[in-house]
Amino acid sequence: MNEDIDAKSTKPTSVMRRFITYAGVLLVVFLLGLVPMWLQYRASAGRLADAEQRLTLITMQRNLASAAVDARRGDYEPARQSASQFFTSLRAEIDKGETSAFTQTQRGGMQPLFDGRDEIITLLARSDPASADRLSDLYVAYRKVVGG
Repeated sequence: MNEDIDAKSTKPTSVMRRFITYAGVLLVVFLLGLVPMWLQYRASAGRLADAEQRLTLITMQRNLASAAVDARRGDYEPARQSASQFFTSLRAEIDKGETSAFTQTQRGGMQPLFDGRDEIITLLARSDPASADRLSDLYVAYRKVVGG
């Protein structure tokens, strides 16, 4: 009778050990697949963030160049819109602080670019040909700050 009770009590223990062993093996296999994918995700996320920052800088430069070209051609309203987009995106990027696409030095160098913002927008709104030269100068100053 005692042997019958011992046989019954060892079966659940044996099944439980087997279950825990299988669960442990499954967990190890899962982690072996998860860790490399997680590392790949982190690397891809870093590359994506870098690409987004470069895209932001290129888009700002394109807006400013487009404004300068449009003003030179006498298309003042598209030039005004592009210049306004440039200043808006530049302000937003500078306000990001440490997460900005600009370095601390570049952010400091961008502040003087805002000095003539209202005047340039006003010249473009008045269809003044002098705005083309102002935008060209602004473009050169921006390139100097970003490239330097």
